Amino acid sequence: MTSSASSSPLWIFGYGSLIWRADFAFVEQRPAYIRDFSRRFWQGSSDHRGMPGAPGRVVTLIEDLEACCAGMAYRIDPKLTSTVLAGLDHREQGGYDQLQLPIHFSPTEVVTGLTYYANPRNSSFLGEAPVDSIARQIVDSTGPSGPNSEYVLELDSALREINRVLAQDTDNHVAAIATAVRQLLSTAIP
Repeated sequence: MTSSASSSPLWIFGYGSLIWRADFAFVEQRPAYIRDFSRRFWQGSSDHRGMPGAPGRVVTLIEDLEACCAGMAYRIDPKLTSTVLAGLDHREQGGYDQLQLPIHFSPTEVVTGLTYYANPRNSSFLGEAPVDSIARQIVDSTGPSGPNSEYVLELDSALREINRVLAQDTDNHVAAIATAVRQLLSTAIP
């Protein structure tokens, strides 16, 4: 944990909904990436994008050597660190832990920052499944934060822009899930 008494700024790395729905105060935001992790829809969400007994699926980080995961980095005012972390700890309480890691803005510009990831041992971890199964679960799930499909489509759209800015490849996992979700939504009976 970072102390609010620290004079150096805290950087938060968002790779899921924090990319497009940062509901905390920040001084600066920048497209960034982390290494050796992949983003996967392997975490259940019963508190935001699903309900107890019918969880939605949200992303977490999976260790994956040689992988690169794009996202958004937020610099936090040192005076607000405790408040921001308290809010994020509450928001990410559904199985997520803090992880300190290098955040890259370019191959030569790197800062140490913090992200939240769902440890595979947490009770809401759903794990790997076929793309069509994940997409079906997402389309069928809604929670207090809205439809699970909104989460996927917003994330896919935001990542396309971030990857363009960073000159990174498309996140194939997210793109495949988003394509399958769009297909299911387009064939749904009104």
